[in-house]
Amino acid sequence: MSGTKYQPIKSNLQVYPVRFLPDEDLKECLKRFVQDADLKAPFILTCCGSLKRAKIRLADAEVGKDNKTITLDGRYEIISLVGTLNGNGHLHISLADDKGQLIGGHVVSDLIIYTTAEVVIGECNDTLFSRDTCDKSGWDELVVTKKN
Repeated sequence: MSGTKYQPIKSNLQVYPVRFLPDEDLKECLKRFVQDADLKAPFILTCCGSLKRAKIRLADAEVGKDNKTITLDGRYEIISLVGTLNGNGHLHISLADDKGQLIGGHVVSDLIIYTTAEVVIGECNDTLFSRDTCDKSGWDELVVTKKN
């Protein structure tokens, strides 16, 4: 890891299995769950289910611009959902259509559940997640600190 500096933080893990229902917005449900459970360092361990709408940002988007975004309408299986859930969250998703074709990207909004979303959320109990603008990438990036 040339140039990367980090301080490893050993943390205990708490796990929260949850299920969200049809027609709910998965991203909003996750944000609400994190707030209600007062989680400070939450992340997605696993997720499966299906969506009928998703707005995602594709690779190579420019900072501060609403470019490279697409809205998918139809029925899609959630193949993968990964990321951290602090603040607005930083989530990436992979979806498969009815032909098995995959598409994925950065979750923007409108993750509308079709049948179900079964999610296992993890939390690093001794850690705090926050986000700060990185002068190298230009994006708000993860900052990890030890809880006092």
